[in-house]
Amino acid sequence: MERDADVIVVGAGASGLSLAYRLCTPPPGRPLPRVTLIDAPPGPLRPPERTWCFWESGPGDYDGALGASWASLRVRGRDGTETVGRPGPFRYKMLRSGSFEALVAERLDGTGAPARVAARVDTIRDLPGDAGAEVTGVRADGSPLTLRGRWVFDSRPPRVLPPARTTLLQHFRGWFVRTERPVFDPGTADLMDFRTPQPPRGLSFGYVLPTGAREALVEYTEFSREVLNDAGYERALRNYTGRVLGLGDFEVTASEQGVIPMTDGRFARRAGRSVFRIGTAGGATRPSTGYTFAAVQRQTRAVAAAYHAGRVPAPPPAYGARATAMDAVLLRGLDSGRVDGAAFFEGLFRRVPTERLLRFLDGDTRPYEDVLIGLRTPVRPMLRTVAELPWLRRRPPGGT
Repeated sequence: MERDADVIVVGAGASGLSLAYRLCTPPPGRPLPRVTLIDAPPGPLRPPERTWCFWESGPGDYDGALGASWASLRVRGRDGTETVGRPGPFRYKMLRSGSFEALVAERLDGTGAPARVAARVDTIRDLPGDAGAEVTGVRADGSPLTLRGRWVFDSRPPRVLPPARTTLLQHFRGWFVRTERPVFDPGTADLMDFRTPQPPRGLSFGYVLPTGAREALVEYTEFSREVLNDAGYERALRNYTGRVLGLGDFEVTASEQGVIPMTDGRFARRAGRSVFRIGTAGGATRPSTGYTFAAVQRQTRAVAAAYHAGRVPAPPPAYGARATAMDAVLLRGLDSGRVDGAAFFEGLFRRVPTERLLRFLDGDTRPYEDVLIGLRTPVRPMLRTVAELPWLRRRPPGGT
C-alpha cells in the first residue's frame, strides 16, 4: 500500500509545528523524511492567536520571535507584599503564536519543507500490519481527504479529558493594553498577583507581562471547576486594572482568552500501532501550573531524535512520576479547599529560591530538593491529602 508521507502531523499549533520543524531538520547524514502537516481550515476549528510563556537558560531556538523576556519575576501577596526573584540562568520568555508560526515557516521554507494541507480531520486509524495509519477528513475546498503515513502524530487538544480524581480548569482572559502614562516596569514580569478576590476553592490571580513602560499583557486567571461568563471576566479585569493596578486611562489593543485542563488523569500518548498523541493530548501540560510549551519542546525533540535514529518515535512522558504524584496532591488540596491556593504559591516563591522553584516546576529537581520544597508547604493538609488519594476513584470530568 503506497504511503503519501513518512510522517503525518495533525494540527499546526505549538506541538505540531515544533515536531514538523524538528523532523525536517535532521542530523547531518540522516535523510529528510516526507512530512505532511495538516492544519484546520480558517474558521472555528482554527484557534485564534495566543501567547505561550516558558523559561530557559541561555539562547533558545525561538529567541528571534520572542515578544519579550524578563530576568526578574515577581509575586504579590494578598496584602501587596512583593517577592522578587532573579532566577539566573533562566529568563522568562513570551512568544506569540503568530510570530512562532512565521519563524518556523521561514526556517522550513525550501527543500525538505513539510507539505501543508488545510483540512478538517475526522478519523485517524491504523492500517493492517505495519502499513502505517490513515487520516481521513474534508479539505478546505470541500473535497475528501485521505492520507496514509508510516507514523501519525495527533496534536489536537483532547475532546474529552480522561477520568481523574481531580479535574480543575485554568481559565483566563487577557488584555494587551497601552496606557497614557508609564506605569509598568519592563524589566520585571508579575507571575502571580493575589490581590484579586479569591474563590472558595482553587485560586485567582493577576498576571502582568510588560513589553514597555506603557504596554503590557494583563490577564485575570482562575483555577476552578467552572469558567466564568463574559461579564465575569470583564468585571474581573476592570477591577484588576482599575482598583488593583491603578492603570488610569488605557487602550485595549488586543485580547485573548483560554482554558487549560489541570487534571491528574492519565493521558494516553499512544492511540494505535502507528498513531501517537503529542502536546496537551499527550500529557505535556503540567497539571499544577498549566505550563505546556517547554514540555512540548522536550517531547517533540525526543520524538524527532528517535525517528532519525530509526527507533519507534513514541513520545516520552512529559514529567516524571514524582512530579505527577506531587501535582495530584496539590490539585486535590486546592479542589477540596484544604489548601489555600494563594497562600500556597505565595509561600513557595517567598521561601524557595526562584531558580530552584522553576526547575521544580519543570520536573527537573532532585529528590532531596523536592523534600526541601515540600517542607515549605502546608505539611499537615498535604499529608492528609496524600493519605486520601489512594482511596479516590478516577471519574470522568463532571461525573459523580
